[in-house]
Amino acid sequence: MADKRMLIIDADIARRIDENRGDMSYSEFLEFLIDRQLQEQPSNNNYVGKDEFHQFAAGMKELLRNFLEFFLSYGLELGKQPQDKTFQELSQKLQDLESSGNKGKKL
Repeated sequence: MADKRMLIIDADIARRIDENRGDMSYSEFLEFLIDRQLQEQPSNNNYVGKDEFHQFAAGMKELLRNFLEFFLSYGLELGKQPQDKTFQELSQKLQDLESSGNKGKKL
C-alpha cells in the first residue's frame, strides 16, 4: 500500500487541476505533470539564448545586406542610372548594414 500525504494548494490551482485532469485522479495528474516537466531537456525549450538571438540578428542583417546588394547591382547592370532618391537611400542602407555588421563580428 502506497504511503499517502496531504498537499495543501490554493483554490485556483485546485480548480485548474479539475478543469484539465480529465479522467485522471489528482495524484495521477500531478505525477503526469511532474514526470513530463522532468523529462524535458533544457535544449528542447521554446526559448533562445542571448548568443543565439545575436547570431540570428547578424544572419538577418547579412541576408538583408546581400539582398540589397543584389538588387542594387542588378539595377546597375541593366543600365539604370542612379538618378532617384530611392537608389541613394538603398545605397545608404547598404552602407549602414555593412558598417553595423562589421561592428558585431568578432575576430
